[in-house]
Amino acid sequence: MKIQKVINNNVISALDENGQEIVAMGRGIGFQKKAGEEMPESAVEKVFRLESPDLLERFKQVLANMPLECIQISDRIISYAKERLSMRLNQNVYLTLTDHIAFALERYKEGMFFENALYGEIRRFYPEEFKIGQKALLLIEEQTGIRLPEDEAASIAFHLVNGEFGGLKLRDTQVMTDMIRHLAELAGEAYPLPDDSIYTDRLVTNLKFILSRMIQDRPAVTAGDEEFNAFVRMHYPKEYELAQKMKDYIKSVINRDMMEDEVVYVAIQLKYTAQPK
Repeated sequence: MKIQKVINNNVISALDENGQEIVAMGRGIGFQKKAGEEMPESAVEKVFRLESPDLLERFKQVLANMPLECIQISDRIISYAKERLSMRLNQNVYLTLTDHIAFALERYKEGMFFENALYGEIRRFYPEEFKIGQKALLLIEEQTGIRLPEDEAASIAFHLVNGEFGGLKLRDTQVMTDMIRHLAELAGEAYPLPDDSIYTDRLVTNLKFILSRMIQDRPAVTAGDEEFNAFVRMHYPKEYELAQKMKDYIKSVINRDMMEDEVVYVAIQLKYTAQPK
């Protein structure tokens, strides 16, 4: 591959055999190198292929002053997450998570510790991502000798959630998480929602998808089966009424309306989540 730009001693941008710009990482691969020189592939440890030119430029900017170990750790965490999550991660996670880990390690070395205000919500509503966050703390400790606080597991999970719902900004993910907490409290007033129930997991997952769609203003894919919807309204009136309250709350926060099919589906899930109090 031909070097296009030396980003730092351990990172370069280059052109692959198809003329596509890539970011390549390897210990010392940029040291005393110049644009236009050939780089043997045997010296490269990792290649990043980012589809968006804008994302690629931002990634290069972040990596310019980034310690190699932070890039390596982030890549290990993302690879581990990809093996365990059912959803595809947006490429933006390479940028946000790498930057976050570097900042977290810097804060730790300076004795600065911050609590994650959404720790409880993240642990409850994103259990798989939180487990990956806990594994990430072990990977970080293994490579750096630094054991970051448990709150960082939630912060890393938060970045993974944001990567799953690729069109969301971190602020949107925070809003969505807070809304899910409120919706769960709303449902919990009428129905117990056990944390270890598969039905609770399904309800929360469905709410994530609905909120993600609405926040990003994407059109809903609906069946439009009015006969079925009428059946649910007639036979599950309490659950449907609660789903309508959820719809009203969402409308009050983000000024978006749930589709009728979505309200009906939430009502069905409420029916099977638990028995009324």
